[in-house]
Order: sequence, then structure tokens, then C-alpha cells
Amino acid sequence: MTKSISLFFKNFFRPETTARAIKVAVAVAPILIWINHFDLIMAQKFTPVFYLKCFLTFFVPYCVSAFSSAQAYSGKKPRIIMVMAGT
Repeated sequence: MTKSISLFFKNFFRPETTARAIKVAVAVAPILIWINHFDLIMAQKFTPVFYLKCFLTFFVPYCVSAFSSAQAYSGKKPRIIMVMAGT
């Protein structure tokens, strides 16, 4: 277990993982900021809380992408739960 966690974190901070995650965050975050904070942007209400939320909006896609890449590099297959309708 410790070895797999160590491998996961090693892969999480690989240069390729970081580069890919930054690209994803730069592509996705502005769209999310525009969708989620359109009213504040149009009203030009740029408070410290707004900037914190924008930073976190970049951070989330970065982490999701890095997590996915690290999991793929580690060779782990994601668990898929099948839900059967009507049963």
C-alpha cells in the first residue's frame, strides 16, 4: 500500500503530468470562471474573495488532470460501477 501511494505521488509530480495539468487548467478554468462569476465580472466587483475563487477555479482542473494522469501512469484501472436501470 505504501509503495503504491509513493508511486502515485511520484507520478503526480512528474514534469509531463504537471505540464499537462497546467494546459488543462489554463483551457478549462477561464470558461468556468466566466460561467460561475459572470455577474461579478459584468458588475466589475473584483474583491479579494473573487480572486480567491478564481485561483481555486484554476486549482481544481489542475488537480483533476494531475490525479488522472498519475493514476494512469501508476497503472491503476478506475473502478466502474454499473447501474442497471429497472432492476
